Amino acid sequence: MNTKISIEGNGAMDSALRVAFATKDMEEVNAHFGGAKEFVVYNVTKEGYEVSEVIKTDNADVEDDDKTDFRVRALKGVNIMYCESIGGTAAAKVIRAGIHPMKVSESTLIEDILKNLVQMINGNPPPWVKQIIQMKTEHDVRQDRWAEGE
Repeated sequence: MNTKISIEGNGAMDSALRVAFATKDMEEVNAHFGGAKEFVVYNVTKEGYEVSEVIKTDNADVEDDDKTDFRVRALKGVNIMYCESIGGTAAAKVIRAGIHPMKVSESTLIEDILKNLVQMINGNPPPWVKQIIQMKTEHDVRQDRWAEGE
């Protein structure tokens, strides 16, 4: 039912952002979150990006109420998810799962988004992106205060 196709990379992208794209053709973000049959997941770092896996989410045999939860579970571990559109309830569930939903206004090439992400990470990423990257790569100094009992 929930099929993950893992792709062996060179393993050098440990602290990567994991970015999923709702797609019908593996080339463009061109699917609604709720109707996406598959998501292609990339690892994105300052150095570049590589395909991590393809998550098949064809859930024709799942009850309506469970379809969103099914997709959210399938995307576990993803940091950012791009789609053409997403409903409010689904967006809330995605956010609760720790995934940042991003809507594109029209079909957009996945490669263009990936290039922009690499550029953004190398430039001055917004606070929410810095937070994701730091959670995985650096010691968070804010934790020291609590450890010291301040």
